[in-house]
Amino acid sequence: MYELFALDFMRRAFAIGLVVAIVAPTIGIFFVVRRYSAIADTLAHMSLAGVALSLVLNLASIPTALFVSIVSVLGIEHMREKKNLPADTIVSLFLFGGLAVGVVLLGLAHGKNVNIVNYLFGNIVTVTNTDIISVSAIGACAFFLAIVLWRQLFAVSLDEETAQANGLPVRWLNRMLAVLGAATIAISMNVVGVLLIGALMVIPVLAAMQFRRGFQSTWVIALVISVISVTLGLIASFYLNLASGGTIVLFTIVCFLFASLFSGVNSSSLHAQHHS
Repeated sequence: MYELFALDFMRRAFAIGLVVAIVAPTIGIFFVVRRYSAIADTLAHMSLAGVALSLVLNLASIPTALFVSIVSVLGIEHMREKKNLPADTIVSLFLFGGLAVGVVLLGLAHGKNVNIVNYLFGNIVTVTNTDIISVSAIGACAFFLAIVLWRQLFAVSLDEETAQANGLPVRWLNRMLAVLGAATIAISMNVVGVLLIGALMVIPVLAAMQFRRGFQSTWVIALVISVISVTLGLIASFYLNLASGGTIVLFTIVCFLFASLFSGVNSSSLHAQHHS
């Protein structure tokens, strides 16, 4: 295990991985509560378009992906508030639109000696010190805002109409949550890739929900599952020469299966005790 941390790129990978492991379920839990998980995949595709744009214009990938994601998600929220189209239709439009724009721009960027697979599925070797600084800064801001606005974001995620009746600024909170989601996607590209970040935002939360605890306890359990999955995923990807993103997500799925099994066994034993 010593050789793992003796390598600079692995130390950078763990630093950036743990930031993502904490931020992803913190923002993802609100999307799960409001049954809006598909937005994570849409933002991921918009981030891909942002990465492609950064390659064409020779810009920094993470800030460009963040900018494109924020503009896109604000567009989604604006259209959703107008209620001219169903929310899932709007999300699908942006999802496929982002993918199409990304493919076209990647074609224009062809020959710039960039391996787009790193952005699609993550590659721990590509993490730089600059990435750590930008990811830590964006991640810390997203986490801090989520904690400060915790009760309000939960209220608006649970029931928009009730939140509005209680005087909460629903439109502003929706847009803030959307921007936090965009930030989470942008900082996660190097670790799990844009095609898999949605899974890291959602699956640890779904696994934690199997224990049927309160909202805050579910969040804490999701954090633990996420950190364990990222840690084990990075270790396994190093020693087995596997793609970091896919390996991390597979560990989250394993955790979900164990949580489902444990909750099922626990429910059965409680049911048996009740009847005895």
